[in-house]
Amino acid sequence: MSSPTLLASTAGLVALSAVIVAGVIWLIIVAVRLTKSPRNRPNPSVDLVDQARELKALGQIQEAVFLVRGETGMSQRAAARFVNRL
Repeated sequence: MSSPTLLASTAGLVALSAVIVAGVIWLIIVAVRLTKSPRNRPNPSVDLVDQARELKALGQIQEAVFLVRGETGMSQRAAARFVNRL
């Protein structure tokens, strides 16, 4: 038979474990949400537009898309559409 002290100790450990697991899950969710956010400005600057337009005129469309993605955090598809409309 288990003593009441052992049962209370076990219940406390279970509760503490549940709190720790909930905290870890919360931290993972926050980290995932932060990584999905654009790291830089979402709207392209005039300088960026000029640089991308120049690359496109030189036939370097993929480089222009890469530049736009790096500066704005846009997806590949959105950056390609942006460059194609220049």
